[in-house]
Amino acid sequence: MAAQVPIAGNRFAIIGGASLVGSATAGELLDHGAAEVVLFDNFAFGSDAAIAHLKDHPRLKLVRGDVMRMADLLRATEGLAGVLQLAAYMTLSMDRDPWAGLDVNIRGVQNVLEACRANRVRKVVFASSNATYGYGPGVAGELVEDTPFHSAGAPPAAILYGASKIIGEQLCRDAFRKWGQDYVVLRYSTVYGERQHYRAANALYIIETIDRIRRGEAPQVFGDGSETKHFVYVGDLARANRMAFESAATDVAVNTSGPAPTTTLELVQLVTELLGGGPAPEFIGAEPGKVRLTSGGAFRIAHEKAKSAIGWAPEVDMREGLRRLIAWRDSNEGRGT
Repeated sequence: MAAQVPIAGNRFAIIGGASLVGSATAGELLDHGAAEVVLFDNFAFGSDAAIAHLKDHPRLKLVRGDVMRMADLLRATEGLAGVLQLAAYMTLSMDRDPWAGLDVNIRGVQNVLEACRANRVRKVVFASSNATYGYGPGVAGELVEDTPFHSAGAPPAAILYGASKIIGEQLCRDAFRKWGQDYVVLRYSTVYGERQHYRAANALYIIETIDRIRRGEAPQVFGDGSETKHFVYVGDLARANRMAFESAATDVAVNTSGPAPTTTLELVQLVTELLGGGPAPEFIGAEPGKVRLTSGGAFRIAHEKAKSAIGWAPEVDMREGLRRLIAWRDSNEGRGT
């Protein structure tokens, strides 16, 4: 069907490619026979360490460029079959610089779409977020793709980030309506895994917990530990990105979440167990001025629609994903990226 873009023999770009998801997806596309994968990044947040294992691959091309510069995008997307749009400010960076975040997350996405139109790129995969459902006490129960946005009771930066992703999705829909640009929106849960960075608020919590236990300090649990967290293993997301290109799906948004939610206390207990034991957790209150994302209650981000639309379901559970992350950190002398 027209919207299907086979990986083998085709060229792809990953915008914001020097990242956790970008590097994993590049490896996935190359393993499935992509003729070339272009990693496009301005290295404001991306790192050389995240892509060090790929840099000598003969079918990988690294392009330094910025989504705010159309000329950079036009050059980078020439002759491509598919583009994965990852480049974004997340909640913590949005908190520090909302103007730049709004520029990148909105104007940057439109720039990518315009470059794809100019170069007749067949399909765009847009990395959205479960932040499109908002945060706070209104977020509860089963979150499916038409769950409305909630904004009460959450840090302003988190709401700005979620709202910017909603607009990014709408820009994709507009491009489809106006010029037939095929696209799939994937609403990522919090990503974790090998080459973990220190930028996402919830993923940072995993790293902080590992580091505290390694130092012999008590891991910290906020409140009573019942806060719901949703994580998805980076290898599962790389597979979702690939399958979104390969599928006949277009003009659709689907959740890409892990097999099951976890509570803060469950996460801390799991990390402690995988590290061979450690101090009992310390239950603390909120730290003034620190951006934290809370759900306000138990909820589940349903991923059944992803199965029907692109054939994807998560395979790696939290225990196995954390085991892989810890093993990677141990083999890299504990350095994150």
